[in-house]
Amino acid sequence: MNLQSYNNDQKLKESFLEEVIKHRKADMILQGTYGKENGKWSGCAVACSLRSLAIIRGDKLKTEYNNHADYEKYLGVPEWLARLEDTIFEGLPREDAIKWPEKFAKAIPVGVNLDPVKWRFCAYILKENIDRVLSLDIPDELKKQVVDAIRQVLAVHETTLKTGLWARSAAWSAAYKKYAKHLLKLLREAK
Repeated sequence: MNLQSYNNDQKLKESFLEEVIKHRKADMILQGTYGKENGKWSGCAVACSLRSLAIIRGDKLKTEYNNHADYEKYLGVPEWLARLEDTIFEGLPREDAIKWPEKFAKAIPVGVNLDPVKWRFCAYILKENIDRVLSLDIPDELKKQVVDAIRQVLAVHETTLKTGLWARSAAWSAAYKKYAKHLLKLLREAK
């Protein structure tokens, strides 16, 4: 699927951002809920965003907004990115969390395919994990095995960034190679 962020519509981004800002200014952004009424409605980053879309679209307002897939349908933003926004939001300190939906919405350009962000973000995490494993106090042989496995997965992501195509067979090949090696080791150690 080749989505275009904000469905390639600058006015949609502007309207959406305007509503998200209204939610922040009205102190309606709250961690830990997809929406609740306590005299006034409040919700998490995803709920705030989906409620903002409902307002823009003129949809009937409800209390809970938890369908991350609606980001794809109405914003042209992949569901995985909506889930990542949600996860980061829930882990931030409150003072940062209430600004997060606005910052997130502003950062997304209009009319682009956001899939490459996934591969870049995963590559970033994998590189950090290599550094983390290298700093561990574990046997060198184990450290090498773990780092080699991470590098194989990283190579798949980097190839995807270059080609634009997810190298599914390379990913499975790396996984099967690791599993095969481990199985052989277990078989050799069987008594």
